[in-house]
Amino acid sequence: MKKEDFIDLFANDEVFQEYVYQQYINVLQEDSLKAYQVELIKLQEYLEAQNKKMIVLVEGRDAAGKGGAIRRITRYMNEKHYRVVALGKPSDVQRTQWYFQRYVEQFPRGGEIVIFDRSWYNRAMVEPVFGFCTKEEYYTFIQSVPTFETDLVNHGFYFVKIYFSVTKEEQNLRFLEREHNPLKQWKLSEIDLQMQERWDEFTLMKYEMLKRTHTPKTPWTVIRSDDKFKARLNAIKTILNSVDYENRNEILDYSVDTEIVHSGHREIEIMESDLRSQGKFVG
Repeated sequence: MKKEDFIDLFANDEVFQEYVYQQYINVLQEDSLKAYQVELIKLQEYLEAQNKKMIVLVEGRDAAGKGGAIRRITRYMNEKHYRVVALGKPSDVQRTQWYFQRYVEQFPRGGEIVIFDRSWYNRAMVEPVFGFCTKEEYYTFIQSVPTFETDLVNHGFYFVKIYFSVTKEEQNLRFLEREHNPLKQWKLSEIDLQMQERWDEFTLMKYEMLKRTHTPKTPWTVIRSDDKFKARLNAIKTILNSVDYENRNEILDYSVDTEIVHSGHREIEIMESDLRSQGKFVG
């Protein structure tokens, strides 16, 4: 089929035209990330040269866009000097160990970045909501994690905590897409199906997590992720801004979009206001 025939064939198909246009936009957006992905390689080279270690936590509700962002962060990185860690359920032996132990075993060596696709913060939201831990285990965790993380920083780790925040409406749309798209059905789990029903419970646990674990030394960066491209770009900028690496391209704009990126402290204020207006906040 010639190009002219192809154009004529779909000349009156507005749905297909919209699809083609969206693919065009996607290509432009992906291309615009490349300059920042080059900077991530420079950051890697700096860590290797200085024998420094970096940990990035990527958290958020299911379908918040964590996986897609991680793929953009690591797309052109040197595979020898980064790892993405996504731990499954703990084994029977691991359940008897110190809670942080299986995560510590995955920590980076000198010159390496480790990105946790979900982390020890499972105990702050998923586990207590679904009853996978006791109240005592939850309170022990939430009280001890600030000290644990401060110790990491004191021992020279670069440490970044990013929370992708998706709206209930957008999460539902993404679940529906997973349900009907055979290429994404593997992403849909039994727990996913309960996420919408337990939205308010997760919101309260998110609030408690931020309030108790956002500290000056180990702050949270919260990124609104309904717009996937903007979330990915701002996540990359957040990581780049956390390290004073060499040979930075000063022509680039490293400032984050303040419309979608909030400090943990600001997010707490926003959540308190929202919860108070709904009659769900006491304090």
